[in-house]
Amino acid sequence: MQYQRIKTISDYHKLMGLPGPQHPLISLVNFKNFPSANRDQPLHIFYDFYAISVKRDFDLKMKYGHSAYDFEEGVMFFIAPGQLFSIEANAASHIKHAGWTLLIHPDFLWNTPLAKGIRKYEFFDYKVNESLFISEKEESVIISILENIDHEYNTHIDTFSQQIIISQIETLLSYSERFYQRQFITRKKANQQILGRLEEILEFYFEDEVKSLPSVQFVAEQLHLSSSYLNNMLKTITGLSTQQHIHEKLIEKAKVKLSTTELSISEIAYELGFEHPQSFSKLFKSKTSQTPLQFRAGFH
Repeated sequence: MQYQRIKTISDYHKLMGLPGPQHPLISLVNFKNFPSANRDQPLHIFYDFYAISVKRDFDLKMKYGHSAYDFEEGVMFFIAPGQLFSIEANAASHIKHAGWTLLIHPDFLWNTPLAKGIRKYEFFDYKVNESLFISEKEESVIISILENIDHEYNTHIDTFSQQIIISQIETLLSYSERFYQRQFITRKKANQQILGRLEEILEFYFEDEVKSLPSVQFVAEQLHLSSSYLNNMLKTITGLSTQQHIHEKLIEKAKVKLSTTELSISEIAYELGFEHPQSFSKLFKSKTSQTPLQFRAGFH
């Protein structure tokens, strides 16, 4: 499989059969303006620019790795420069077009607070299956902002237009962050399943022969989630980060070993995946306000 690099927004317009953009560093595309097409070959691509998309009734599959996702509801997803993904049409179907995509080259943000500020929005690191599902009311808010950008973009480009558009982009990102927080809270069934699976993964990990401490990346991969999405979801619904969940399970296992075995502190530390017993003792005390020896003494 070969991935095609799309270096410029003009190259994107050419690939999609669209007229050239009015500005080389930013473009807002309404999917209703896409040429009607029936793609029988998937596109494997990555951009050198940001893409923010709002899609509804979009008869396509998007794929990260070997996992494909169908989007029948209104969704938003965010792609950062260099992020690999695939697009393919559903079998024997014509592509439907409904929605918008905003393309922003990093150079458009140069010398503005958003040039660095955009990195704080972790949803650009989320996977396709972690897209933002938005209600009709939320979608109307997003579309209203995009229409403001579209109006400014198509009216005229002058010394004020860049800052006005960037201000609208910041508003768009802030609302997206708010809606993601809502999604973490409202998708209770899916989130409870993730929490249950997280517990199973950590339980199995520490019951097996541990060679090292489980990393946040390892846990996220086991859950088929990005580490940033998992971390933000857990902090929203439990108040604890992924790392803190790992530590909570580790301390739970340590307490069992300290209270039910005669293993030395060093042996327990090594069994739990620590390279140095001092690191184990330091973490244990920070979580329990006791050293491992003090905790054990309470059972004798």
